[in-house]
Amino acid sequence: MSDKREIFISVDVETAGPIPGEYSLLSIGACSVFAPEEAFACELKPIGDKFDPKALEVTGLSLETLAQTGDDPRLAMERFADWLAALAGVDGEVVFVGFNAPFDWSFVNYYFHRFLGHNPFGFTALDIKAMYMGATGCSWADTRSSRIAHKVEPTMVGTHDALTDARYQAEVFRLVQAKLMPSAT
Repeated sequence: MSDKREIFISVDVETAGPIPGEYSLLSIGACSVFAPEEAFACELKPIGDKFDPKALEVTGLSLETLAQTGDDPRLAMERFADWLAALAGVDGEVVFVGFNAPFDWSFVNYYFHRFLGHNPFGFTALDIKAMYMGATGCSWADTRSSRIAHKVEPTMVGTHDALTDARYQAEVFRLVQAKLMPSAT
């Protein structure tokens, strides 16, 4: 058991395709789950030209525009790591929280390791879909965001803007905990 204070960080990313390395991480949004006003966001310069047209259509982002306006990936990841370290302080440990966390975490992990040599989140992530399934005993199909939203009734909606979606995920996490896991709150 760790003596460190756990700081749950909702993270959402927008990407140029389905896997890191071959496709670029385009934007990161993150916020403290229990204090969503404490937030981080950035858009990154692409590290390659490969893209899935559907991914860009969903995000509304452009590789050409981001090549001009995006942050250098190394600097973006340094800023993200610094923000996480400031939240953690000397007695805290950051916990990656995501909706379909394996996807978002894979890009964040890849970029942290490629550009900084380490991932402040370590090698784990907390997936809201899996948490919901465990709390309710529902089927995997019932962990779709629309079905969870119908049950927990968040006030926010997902928009494919990374920071807005991170805040939305944080709200869903809090509602799942409060409504379906009352002993956890």
